[in-house]
Amino acid sequence: MFFVLSKILNYLAQPLMMVAVVFAASFFIARWRRTLRVAAWALLYFFCNDFIANEVMTAWEVEETPWTKMDKTYEWGIVLTGVTRLDTEPRDRVHFTRGADRVMHTVQLYQKGIVKNILVSGGSGRLIHNQVREADELYDVFLTLGVDSTHLRVESESRNTAESARAVPLLLPGVEPKDCLLITSAFHMRRSLACFAKQGWNVDAFSTDKRTHRRMYRLDVLVIPSYEAIGIWQTLLKEWTGMVAYRLAGYI
Repeated sequence: MFFVLSKILNYLAQPLMMVAVVFAASFFIARWRRTLRVAAWALLYFFCNDFIANEVMTAWEVEETPWTKMDKTYEWGIVLTGVTRLDTEPRDRVHFTRGADRVMHTVQLYQKGIVKNILVSGGSGRLIHNQVREADELYDVFLTLGVDSTHLRVESESRNTAESARAVPLLLPGVEPKDCLLITSAFHMRRSLACFAKQGWNVDAFSTDKRTHRRMYRLDVLVIPSYEAIGIWQTLLKEWTGMVAYRLAGYI
């Protein structure tokens, strides 16, 4: 039930959905019609502002670690899924989202000897048509990219971050959390670390897929609406909703 409710909340906590709700309310509350419509336009402009979106996301993301500061080796690199489009055809290949850095940076960690083994965790987060498991697909990608099969392990039953955090320690009996490096997107790292900490696994973090850029004061950033800004807010609202829901459910 929680899994279904969390998906519904994710759909509702979207910038354009909020704008649409405020605008729709103006048709039913005549006394506030003008105020609500102005609020809807103001809300839309706020969500489209690149500077504001970038500043808020910068404060939220867990900063990426430069290679020069990676001075420790790990037995396991734990990669969380959520980087492919499972409903895109043809199904004879893997279709990545922009989160492909989770995979590519993990391969670099492996090639540099920073992680000795790779565990891919995550099945399908879809409510329906969940036969395709993302971790299984990424297993084949890692093989293609040169990772030895003896250094790969897959956990493909979990449907969300909390389930991954419960499943991973069971797959690595005898392994200490300090010997594991958690790899996921910078915007997703706070929730991921909290889930693993709840299981007593205080692992180190390696953020990827940074969504922000350096602070700029150009006209197009400060004033001109940006579609990309809406995407950033959608990501942020999803994470914040997830944090609240996980807190209420006792997952973090």
